[in-house]
Amino acid sequence: MNKVTVKAFKVIGISVRTTNQNELAAQDIGALWHKFMSEKIIDKIPNKIDTTVYSIYTDYESDYTQPYTTILGCKVEHLNEIPNGMVGKSIKGGPYEKFTTKGDLTKGLIINQWKAIWTMDLDREYSADFEVFGEKAQNPQDAEIDILIAVKS
Repeated sequence: MNKVTVKAFKVIGISVRTTNQNELAAQDIGALWHKFMSEKIIDKIPNKIDTTVYSIYTDYESDYTQPYTTILGCKVEHLNEIPNGMVGKSIKGGPYEKFTTKGDLTKGLIINQWKAIWTMDLDREYSADFEVFGEKAQNPQDAEIDILIAVKS
């Protein structure tokens, strides 16, 4: 993990309200990814800056044990044009702890990293945390994913 400063950005994508209780998030986020891929949502996002996919966790009721919103989408230039069925969100910048995890996405790579993060003594802000699925995430069996956790300054 290392401390980084994230610049504010805007994202458009699809979302779901979920919770980590009773493994519900695994089902909900899995279904969100299925919809994102099968309906080629990435091709419907206007004003994309690039094709990097962001999985954003935001609108926390309190902490990771309570409901929150997950957004799957891409960085965009502006939020002036949000297609029906999608959401737009401005992510404020600031200090983040960055974790890079490598391995097989089909074998719990991401959830295992999150379980480790949940046990860490991080001074979390619970504003917007996110995963970055860029060039190094193209091969699911040998992926590299960055996870960024908003922390208090």
